[in-house]
Parts: sequence; C-alpha cells; structure tokens
Amino acid sequence: MAFESLSDKLQNVFKNLRGKGRLTEADVKAALKEVKMALLEADVSFKVVKQFIKSVEARAVGTDVMNSLTPGQMVIKIVHEEMIHLMGSDTTELKLKGGSEVTVLMMMGLQGAGKTTTAAKIAGKLKSKGRKPLLVACDVYRPAAIKQLQVNGEKQGVEVFTMGDNQKPVNIAKGAYEHAKKNGFNVLILDTAGRLHVDEDMMAELQEIASNLEIDQALLTVDAMTGQDAVNVASTFDEKIGIDGVILTKLDGDTRGGAALSIKAVTGKPILYVGMGEKLSDLEQFYPDRMASRILGMGDVLTLIEKAQETVDEEKAKTMTQKLKKNQFGFDDYLESMNQMRKMGGLTSILSMMPGVGSQLKGLEDAIDEKKMAQIEAIILSMTPKERSNPEVLNPSRKHRIAKGAGVDIAEVNRLVKQFSEMRKMMKQMPGMMGGKGFGKRGRFRMPF
Repeated sequence: MAFESLSDKLQNVFKNLRGKGRLTEADVKAALKEVKMALLEADVSFKVVKQFIKSVEARAVGTDVMNSLTPGQMVIKIVHEEMIHLMGSDTTELKLKGGSEVTVLMMMGLQGAGKTTTAAKIAGKLKSKGRKPLLVACDVYRPAAIKQLQVNGEKQGVEVFTMGDNQKPVNIAKGAYEHAKKNGFNVLILDTAGRLHVDEDMMAELQEIASNLEIDQALLTVDAMTGQDAVNVASTFDEKIGIDGVILTKLDGDTRGGAALSIKAVTGKPILYVGMGEKLSDLEQFYPDRMASRILGMGDVLTLIEKAQETVDEEKAKTMTQKLKKNQFGFDDYLESMNQMRKMGGLTSILSMMPGVGSQLKGLEDAIDEKKMAQIEAIILSMTPKERSNPEVLNPSRKHRIAKGAGVDIAEVNRLVKQFSEMRKMMKQMPGMMGGKGFGKRGRFRMPF
C-alpha cells in the first residue's frame, strides 16, 4: 500500500518520542532528522522537505511544547498539522456550472498514467450525483483507446461520443460540445491523447483544443508510482497549458507516495482525487487531513464510513443484524457480507483505514488472504440451500461432498464451519456493535462482516 514504508518509519520515530516523559531540544532535532530522512526516502522533493522540517522545528522547539505534560504528543500534533498544510489544507471540489450549462473538463496526462480509466471513473462519480456526463474519445493515436473508453463508459452507464480515429481531436471536441448542448448533457469529459513523454506535438494539440473550446477545468492525471517525475510532469503541463487540478493514480500500489506530499507545494495546484485501485469505483476525493492521518497511522474512519454509506445496502444490513441477534445468520448471509466487503475494497483496504492497524497490516497480510476468500466462496456455493441456511445439519458425509465439489481438502471445510460457528457466537455476544439505526450522525457504524 502507498506510504507503507514512510508510515512505519514515522510511527517508529513518534513511538520513541512518546516514550520520553520530558523532551529536550536535542530530542526534537534528532527526531526531526529521522523524519527528514524518511520523507526523502519517500521521494518527497528536497526543497519541500527542507521547508517542512523548518516549519515543524520552529513550532516544536518552544516553551509550550517542552513544558507540556505530553510533549511527544504535541510534536506529533504539530507534524500532523504541518503535513495537512503541505498537502493543501482544504479539500478542493470540481468546479461545475449549474443547470443545463455544459461544463468542459479536459483530461490530460502521459500514456500509462490511467487517464482514460480515470475519465470514466469521474463520469460515474458525477452521474451518481445527478449530473449527465458525456465522455469524448479524443485519443485517435493509441490503439484501442476509443474502444477502452466505450467499454468503461458502458460499465458506468455513460454515453461515449466518438468520430473514429480519422478526425482531428479539436474537431471531435467541437462536435461533442454541439452534441452535448442538443441532447441535454451538462458535463463534457474530453479524454485527450497521452504520450510516452512530454513533447511539443502533444502540447500543441492540447493548446488547439483549449483555444477552440472554453475549458472549465484542465485536469492532469499523474502516476503516483513515478515519484518526483510526477511532480515534474505537473509543473511542465501547468507551464505549457495550465492545470486546475491533479488526479493521482495508483496510490494503492507499492509507491513511496512522495508525489502526494510534493505536488501542491511545488505547483500550487490541488490534488482533487486519488485512484486507489483498478475498479471503476476506486476513485476517492482527496482530503489532506485524512491523508495526513493515514500516513501518521491515525486511520481514516470518515472515509471508511463514507465508503460504507455508498456501498452497503441499508436494508440488507438491517436484515443481517436481526438474523445475528436471533442466531439465524447462515452461510448465504456470510457470502453477502463478503460481497459487501469486496465493494468497500476488501478487508485489507478496510483495516488500513482503522486507527492503529495500518502499521500492523504487513504482519496480517497472510491472515487476510484475498484468495482464501475465493476458496471460502467456492465451499459455500458447494452447499445445498438447506445446508447454507442451517449449518447444524453438516455431518461428515455432507462435508466430504462439499469438499469434493469445491476442490479442497475436507480440513478446509471443517475449518470454515468452525470459524463460522465461533463468529456467530461472538457476534451474538456483541449487540453494541450491531446496534444503531444506520449511518447517520446518531447511528453507529456497522461493519459489513
């Protein structure tokens, strides 16, 4: 996961600070030296790191902190606040026109950054908020680029405008704008061509589109895995074309994450969204405060709750709660809870947002084997409806048949049945977790498993 190494190192530094009852100026400087090295290793810009450490030190080496009852906690609080400031402090929203006016979004980026997929992700997000977006295939160079956009558009239930690959991109953009006005579309998303590197032809093409169409938001898609190169690309695009915001992709991968901490400070442009996976639903709004909390191991419960609100079926959750209370929770319900977890990004993703769990995820990865979940699904689907609804009927003969049907050893079936039985007992003893009336301000958050 992104920031894993940085997060581990920072948490070790702060663990040492917390262990001291009293801090000296030397203690703070030694800790910040380690913070500096951790940030540089995460590929954060040297100038950004230098200013960050200077700002933290100016606040941390003070009488209020040194004489505090919890000086270690005070230093962590300062680092947290300065990290939020570094990434932009406030969350930036897409600026969209009201009513039937057409908002034009121009997607830009290098080839391989995930621009076409991101265009479809944004279209789906806007559609879910009541907008009527139109995806426009302006990439006439990359083989299958148009087809990729059409496939993704169909999955999102969003129309794709194309004039084939024999037209100039500027003519396609102008044609799409007229089509949008005539057919009631209020957001135009231009998927422009990418290149393997920034070149004059690419920039000239984008400039031509911008001079013939009023672009409301120029959005740059950059690959978080390219580190400082992502920041350099953002600076070049801003200088040549002008950008209004950045979308950082592949932040779920094995990336050091320096780009997320550097882009706003270097370019002055906000990060609007972050791509956290390949699925079309894996696009999160960028919240600097939440990202800083994730990096420092404080979790991100607000994003977790929002994901649950978007993906968990409230009625099904209520039904499941009642079944658990009455000890009627069967394997079909267990399967449903697994599907709800998948929609939320999987158990690893959920746990990474829980306070204090992020740093321990590395050791839990073997226990949270996503492939194991597929095996569990195969075992459950090999049961009869009666067996799924009433696990008590599972005798050795039935278990042998189920193991054969799922292609696993009978020991795996026995293990699942035992775990399921223990889970039912545990859930019945925890009514507080399963209480509440939904996900509102007064209700409790219910985990879907």
